[in-house]
Amino acid sequence: MEQEQKLKKGLLPRHVQFIALAGMIGTGIFKGSSDTLSLAGPSVIFAYLMGGLLLFIVMAALAEMAIVYPNINVQNLISKAFGTQVSFIVGWLYWINWLIVTIVELLAAGSFLQFWFNGAPLWLLTLICTIFIIGINLIQVKYYGEFEFYFAGIKIITLTVFIILGLCILFGIIPSPIHEPFSNYTAHGGFFPNGAGGMLSAFLVVTFSYGGAELIGVAVTETKDAKKVLPKVIKGTVIRVILFYILPIFIICGLIPWDKVSGQDSPFVQVFTITGLPGAAQIMNFVLLTAVLSAANSGIFATSRTLYSMANNAEAPKKLAKVTKLGIPVNGILLTAVCLTIGVFLAYKTPGEVISYLMTIPGFTIILLWISICLAQLKLRKNYSEEPFFKVKWAPYTTIAASLALFIIFISFVFNKDNLIGTTVCLIILAVLISFSFLYRKKNNSLS
Repeated sequence: MEQEQKLKKGLLPRHVQFIALAGMIGTGIFKGSSDTLSLAGPSVIFAYLMGGLLLFIVMAALAEMAIVYPNINVQNLISKAFGTQVSFIVGWLYWINWLIVTIVELLAAGSFLQFWFNGAPLWLLTLICTIFIIGINLIQVKYYGEFEFYFAGIKIITLTVFIILGLCILFGIIPSPIHEPFSNYTAHGGFFPNGAGGMLSAFLVVTFSYGGAELIGVAVTETKDAKKVLPKVIKGTVIRVILFYILPIFIICGLIPWDKVSGQDSPFVQVFTITGLPGAAQIMNFVLLTAVLSAANSGIFATSRTLYSMANNAEAPKKLAKVTKLGIPVNGILLTAVCLTIGVFLAYKTPGEVISYLMTIPGFTIILLWISICLAQLKLRKNYSEEPFFKVKWAPYTTIAASLALFIIFISFVFNKDNLIGTTVCLIILAVLISFSFLYRKKNNSLS
């Protein structure tokens, strides 16, 4: 029997934490915040809080399983709980999810480069970004982790500066043309201008924004001393993400009336403009560029490692399990690169509205993945070989409550007419994957 080729354990705790942060802090916060504000107004703060609570439960469940089953990534945990047919569906769904996200992030990167190179065509700048990101993923994983650490660091420093400046303006420490900023929370239709329904509608973008935390579960097999560091990394990541989403949204709601948030410019650009800082537009464009490149970087990491894991489980062609001497799953990266190039070209040729419709798909798939993680923990915890030193508090009730909440949110999205196109595409993809999973099971049964 051919020996399974292994990924190298080159990621340090800080790398893993920042890879997850990089996946979460991208267009979802810098650009998507304008979408959530237009849907929910100031009440979007509650949507991010509730989303953060669900995220914490899901990540705690993942940490608990990772301690009992060390060096097993999230897809293999789902396989252990429900069998290879379910993990086949979840794995390919996750790959498609990150493929779509990465395509849109790369298109966004190309558009941000046009700020400085306005004569260059979008396809060329996007292609350059794609080649750059693919190149990073082909280097040794510890250097990839180091690169992502500094990439994500730029975003975090920017958000920290934004929070400090924003709070200073809110409390009158820095003079601004804004009078009585706190009135913006209740003026213009009140705190719930579109009712509770508006807040719930924002959940799809909120879930998409928080999507990426599960990359910790993808990177676990390449992390040194994963069993010891993972609980600490997950708790730290969840706290940082909630802070870096809720505080900025709180500040934006105070400084800009929710109905004045521009859908064209990032709310962050609007707030930095208020501060009167010289070169604010140039600075924010650079930050936005690094943010989307960082998220695309995490996307290629996620897709290639998912393909590698599925190939070793015979859920994908065996050739995708091939790794280089440096421990890089080269064929998985190359397949993703080909799909990205085709996808970017098709997306460029397609009207922008279609891309925004398709961007609802990652919200759906992330919810399904989170439900899978919760259900896997509920199933596996009955048969733990050891008592984990880190447990989900008040389990299994908290995990059951999170699963039910996520399921209700998913169903409400499916029956929301505003999500018709995204829902249709998502359900078609699910139907195709379920059909292929039965063929996959039949093939496995004939070989056994």
